[in-house]
Amino acid sequence: MHELKLKRSYEPESEEDGARILVDRLWPRGESKVKADLTERDKSIAPESGLRRAFHEGELSFEEFKKKYLAQLDASDDARVFASHVKDLLEKGNVTLLFASKDEAHNNAVVLKEWLDQKPGLDRS
Repeated sequence: MHELKLKRSYEPESEEDGARILVDRLWPRGESKVKADLTERDKSIAPESGLRRAFHEGELSFEEFKKKYLAQLDASDDARVFASHVKDLLEKGNVTLLFASKDEAHNNAVVLKEWLDQKPGLDRS
């Protein structure tokens, strides 16, 4: 299997990225859809709007956000389909989850990658 990676959507594309999937609900501010050079975008895997808003407005700590987002992923049929899709993509090449957040350690893509890494057949880094 290949590597599942994280990257800010504002960073330039590289050959090592493989499939580039934007996993944010909102389009990155100021980012051109052409320049982003996405393979795909999946809003269904992003945190629900209320959860995203509460975290970004400081109403939830990262740990609280992470706990709620993991619960959302565990309960979501879309998330299971996404995990299977990522597994299929990883058989062909790298997959890069793209996010807009300036905080590269505390964002939804970090939590999503952790969740995906715990899925059978996806445990590699």
